[in-house]
Amino acid sequence: MTVHAAVEAMKLIAEGSRILYEQEVLDAFGHLSCRNPVRSDSFFISRNLAPAMVTAEDVIELDLDCAIVSGAPDSRLFLERFIHAEIYLRRPDVQAIVHSHATAVLPFTLVKTARLRPVCHVCGFLEGVPPPFDVADHAGPSTDLLIRNAALGRQLADHLGNANVVLMRAHGYTAVGCSVQQAVYRAVYTIKNCQIDLSSRLLGEPTFLTAGEAAACEVTTGEQVRRAWELWVQQASSDSSLTY
Repeated sequence: MTVHAAVEAMKLIAEGSRILYEQEVLDAFGHLSCRNPVRSDSFFISRNLAPAMVTAEDVIELDLDCAIVSGAPDSRLFLERFIHAEIYLRRPDVQAIVHSHATAVLPFTLVKTARLRPVCHVCGFLEGVPPPFDVADHAGPSTDLLIRNAALGRQLADHLGNANVVLMRAHGYTAVGCSVQQAVYRAVYTIKNCQIDLSSRLLGEPTFLTAGEAAACEVTTGEQVRRAWELWVQQASSDSSLTY
């Protein structure tokens, strides 16, 4: 049972990575992880590889110090694996994490007055997103903006707090969920929310969801994540240009 659960989690990472690529959340960069379903102090993530190329065999297990627990011991690791480890340490409710550099979201990381707020009923999870995290506030003005160590990962995790998404100045965003399916859904619909927000501003100031509306919408749409996931799985399976 233990082995089976781990294998299934590794397959989910491969499947989710491909979906995120096909939904244009990830390109050559970005990553998806999930907490080990058997033990809470480790997580699964692929080796340093473009998401569309990830297979279950490319998935490795890291502990929360980002050391390899299982998988090829010489695997090249993502520089920003500390994003995942430190959020898992701080948030026991989080079971999966997506880190993306999607360009539709980037404007909201750059303009201080452009707060990311839910504008449609399928994006209630965006209520309470904090202002963008800025590495410069913690590491000075001459970094490459990456979360390269545990200290910066802790700062990012603290900034995320209890929110579902955290923006990162001039970099991208990170979405969390209670499952791979939910984290992928939130990563996809964060982009859609930003696109709707930006396009509506051509007409005028958008009307955002109230906190109560966001909460109610999240309860309803949270029960429908499976529908989106099943569609995306089918779309990914029918695309013969990519293989696991």
